[in-house]
Amino acid sequence: MPLIPEEPQIHESAQGPRVTPAAGRTAPTPRPVPGPRPAAPPRPGRPGPLRPATPAQRTPRDVAAPVKPSPSGPAVTAAPAATPQIQLIPATAEGALDAAEEAVDLLLDSGRAPGDVLVITTGARHPWADHELSFGETSYWAQHDAGDDVFYTDATIASRAASRPVIVVAVNGGSAAAAATALPLAHSRAGALLIVCGDPQQINSVLGAGV
Repeated sequence: MPLIPEEPQIHESAQGPRVTPAAGRTAPTPRPVPGPRPAAPPRPGRPGPLRPATPAQRTPRDVAAPVKPSPSGPAVTAAPAATPQIQLIPATAEGALDAAEEAVDLLLDSGRAPGDVLVITTGARHPWADHELSFGETSYWAQHDAGDDVFYTDATIASRAASRPVIVVAVNGGSAAAAATALPLAHSRAGALLIVCGDPQQINSVLGAGV
């Protein structure tokens, strides 16, 4: 029988100290909490540092400032437009258009955007130009103005075409006057590269006289 009272005494003693210190610990913790509350009012009282946040908004204005000199960029790119690199691809009048097509394929394969390329023929028009002109000049030139694909034209109307980074000229026949007009025009409109496919002697004589 004495074993029975001993067991409850052991359980009570174990539970007693566990409950009392827990309660004692929880009581002091809420009491210091109201204490730091006076420290909270200074935080709302610090709207001052929020005002310096406004200069942070000025930083994007500073970013806009470097954007303003960007218009000077095109002026720099305009300079090399006057002296494009010239590449000559020897070809006969019959093979000049095929040589021009191969040059266009190489340009596109190398990463050139289609809208960067203009092809001018001195003789017969490119089949694409014939096809598009069959729908009228309005839709034909609308594709030129869109500037999102290779554009083909001929020497008789090439003066209407705008400048492009790369111009390919196929000297595929036509009159000597057509080549004499198309080559200097292409040279002045090419922004970075001028590729001429045709008879080297004719091309050199024209460019030498016209540039």
